[in-house]
Amino acid sequence: MLKRYLLAPGPTPVPPEALLAMAMPIIHHRSPDFLPVLESAKKGLQWLYQTENDVLIICSTGTGGMVGAVNNFFSPGDKALVVNAGNFGERWTKICAGYNLDVKEIKIDWGYTVKPEEVEKALRDDPSIKGVFVQASETSTGVYHDIRALASIVKKYEDTILVVDAISALVAHDLKMDDWGIDVMIGGSQKGLMLPPGLAFIGVSEKAWAFAGKATSPKFYFNFQKERESLAKNQTSFTSPVSLIIGLNESLKILRAEGLENAFRRHEELANATREAAKALGLEMFTRESPSNAVTALEAPTGMDGQEIYKNLRVKYGITAAGGQGQAKGKIFRIAHLGYAGTFDVITAIAGVEMVLKGMGHPLELGTGVAVAQKLLMV
Repeated sequence: MLKRYLLAPGPTPVPPEALLAMAMPIIHHRSPDFLPVLESAKKGLQWLYQTENDVLIICSTGTGGMVGAVNNFFSPGDKALVVNAGNFGERWTKICAGYNLDVKEIKIDWGYTVKPEEVEKALRDDPSIKGVFVQASETSTGVYHDIRALASIVKKYEDTILVVDAISALVAHDLKMDDWGIDVMIGGSQKGLMLPPGLAFIGVSEKAWAFAGKATSPKFYFNFQKERESLAKNQTSFTSPVSLIIGLNESLKILRAEGLENAFRRHEELANATREAAKALGLEMFTRESPSNAVTALEAPTGMDGQEIYKNLRVKYGITAAGGQGQAKGKIFRIAHLGYAGTFDVITAIAGVEMVLKGMGHPLELGTGVAVAQKLLMV
């Protein structure tokens, strides 16, 4: 028997409480029974997003939320400034181009974070830019971008909104949507919210809603104005993913019991223990600046294939982590500490990495990284 451990940056493990809640008999999405379910989820997401504004619930993956963030707030020909610092920054560019926006990129070497002054200069040079698109946590590189600093810049421009992919950053990082002035913020169910894939969440500021009233890009399923009208009646525009929303309430209940600050601190501590344990094993961080609390990206030792490390973790020891993406494929492997994660998830991951690397011929003393993680995570 090979026991399985899920330590990928999405999907992430689902708590038993949420699994059991989703196993309840299905209720109809237009019945009175569902109204309080969606109302509870709506209020819980506002708490998580730290906003008084609507947080829409869409039946899709996070990428669907990204698509909706383009076609609901922009028109063909609008100028978009994309921070392209990894695989998901590239996705922003592709989506914007797909809806015929005029895209300008700030290209950042993978593993590095965008400097706020680069965004400020781009907006100063061309104030006709309508949207700034960025990841909070760039999952492919393990980098966290300074969203607070970027928001402070963009909000000075009345005709520009900040659109943040927070899909892997929600719960792992403190993102104050209202206080900082984030205009559109996208989340996904299968990351920090500890659910199966299938839900996207979109927080929208009043400034962004004004953009929605003028946008002419084609839309049908991802029509956020109609979703807003439906949400006011505790409904979704189309068939609601009832079981997932029931599970969402359970996950939010768990997070409320933990407290937001404690959840942020837990992710920070798990991330730090993972990084320090990896360093003790002689591994180099692929992330050169501002590491994310959601995932740690590590360079494969010289002469080793990162995909083989990832494969051996899964095949030999049942640990599903993540390999590299795009230009980093084969060069790195990634370990998540996101969502329903605790002390022994990190210890398991580090122990597995030690065993795989030892088996592949990398010189190390078994237990070295584990001991570091244990010391840092002891209570």
